[in-house]
Amino acid sequence: MYDGFGLFIGGGWTRGSASLDVNSPVTEKSLGTVAAAGADDTRAALDAASGALAPLCDMGGFGRADALHKIADAMQARTEEAKRMISTETGKPMAQSGREWGLACDQFRWYAEEARRVYGRIVESRVPGGRFEVTREPVGVVGAFTAWNFPAALPARKLAPALAAGCPVVLRPSSQTPGVAMIMVDCIRAGGLPDGAVNLVVGSTGDTYGPVMADARVRKVSLTGSTRVGQQMIRDAADTVKKVSMELGGNAPLIVYDDADLEAALDVTVPTKYANCGQVCVTPDRFFIHETLHDAFVDGFVARASKIKLGDGLDEATAMGPLINAGRLKEIDAVVQDAVRAGAEVALGGKRAPGFNAGHFYEPTVLTGVGDDMKVFAEENFGPVAAITSFQDDDEVLERANASPMGLSAYAFTRSPDRARRTVAALKAGMVGINTFALAASEAPFGGTNHSGMGREGGSEGIVDYLDTKLAQIVF
Repeated sequence: MYDGFGLFIGGGWTRGSASLDVNSPVTEKSLGTVAAAGADDTRAALDAASGALAPLCDMGGFGRADALHKIADAMQARTEEAKRMISTETGKPMAQSGREWGLACDQFRWYAEEARRVYGRIVESRVPGGRFEVTREPVGVVGAFTAWNFPAALPARKLAPALAAGCPVVLRPSSQTPGVAMIMVDCIRAGGLPDGAVNLVVGSTGDTYGPVMADARVRKVSLTGSTRVGQQMIRDAADTVKKVSMELGGNAPLIVYDDADLEAALDVTVPTKYANCGQVCVTPDRFFIHETLHDAFVDGFVARASKIKLGDGLDEATAMGPLINAGRLKEIDAVVQDAVRAGAEVALGGKRAPGFNAGHFYEPTVLTGVGDDMKVFAEENFGPVAAITSFQDDDEVLERANASPMGLSAYAFTRSPDRARRTVAALKAGMVGINTFALAASEAPFGGTNHSGMGREGGSEGIVDYLDTKLAQIVF
C-alpha cells in the first residue's frame, strides 16, 4: 500500500532510519509499514528546505503560480487513488473522502492565483523627495504539522499558501494517516519546483517536531491539532522567535431559534454532526434548542440519526465510519457515561456499535437533559455525540454559547435577518454559519479565536502568515 513512498527529502523518496505500522480503524489490522524519520533525517529535510529558499524565491510569483496549477492537475488525475487512501486510513465514507480531496486540489488552484497577487504599496513620505515602499517577502522555511482527521485538506491548506508565497516546507503529517500526504507530495513533483521546496517526514515527536522547533532557520510553524499541543508549540517557538499560526480545537454551539425552519435545520444538521464520525473540529457540539422546538427537534434528530448506516468507508452504502483508534473509542464512551451519571438521558445510541467484530465503531448518539457544566458540553467531545439542551430567550442563549474558552465556529438557525445579524455580532467565534454549516472553502479565511488558535487558512488572508512586510524609505 505504501510501496514507492517513504520520506521525501531534497526532491526524492528515501527510506528512513526506522519504520512504523499504520493500522486500519475498520479492521484494527496493519495496512502496511512506512518509513519513519530519525532526528538526522529531519535535519536533512531542514537542510534541503533551507537550500531551496533562494531558488524558490527566484521563480517569482508567476512561476510559482504555474507550478501550483500543474500540481493541482496532477492531484486531480489521481483522485480515485487518493479517495481510496483517505477512506482506508481514516475509515470515513468515500463520498466524504472525494469532497476532501477536491478541496485539497482547490487549495492549490486558489493559491496559484494568489501567488500572482502578493502586492506592495507606495506611501507618501514627509521627507521632501522621498517615498515609502512597502513590499512582501517570503518569511522563510516553514514547519507544518497536521492532524489525522482531514489528511488531505489540512496539508493542502499549509503547502499551497506557503509555496505560493515562496516558502519551502517541511511537512510532518500524522503517523496514523501518512499515505494521503505521500500521494499529495508525489503530485507536487509535477510542479517542477526546486529540490527541497517540499519535504515530508513521518515519525516520533522527538525525531520530527524537536529538530524543527529547535532550528533557527525555520521562521514559521503552522499546526492543526489540539489546544494542548498548540500551547506547547507557542512556548517552544519563543526560543527562536518563530512566527506561529494554528487551528486548534473547537466546541461549537448550535442555536436553533423559535422561528427556525425546523425541517431544514434537521436535514443539514444530522449529516453534518456525524460526518467523519464527529471527528471534525468545526462540527456542532453544544445544541441549544428553543424550548418551543426542543421536543420536535429531538424527535426529528433521533429519527434521522437512527437511519445512519455504519460500516467500512470503502463501502458506498456507508454513511458513518469508525473512530480513528481504540483510545478515541474509550474516551467517547467515558464522556457519554459521565454525562449519564450526571443526569443526562440517552435518546439514541450511547454505546459501542453492536454487530462489529473489529473496528472502533460507536453508535450515533443523542443526549438530552444535558447541563452546561457536564464534560460532554463544556469540552470538545470530538465524536458522534450530539449533546442537546434548551433555552428560553436570545440573551440567555448567546451568553451560554459564549461560555467557552474555545472560539472556532458557531452556528444558528433563524428566519429573521435582524436576529441573524445580532447573533453573528454577539458570538465569540472566528467563523459563524447562519442556516448553514458550509464554512470551509479555499476562498474563505478559516480559523478561530481564543483557545481555538490564531491565524487563518484559506482566502486572501491565508497567504499573509507566510510573508514578512518590508518597508523602504527612498529619497532622491
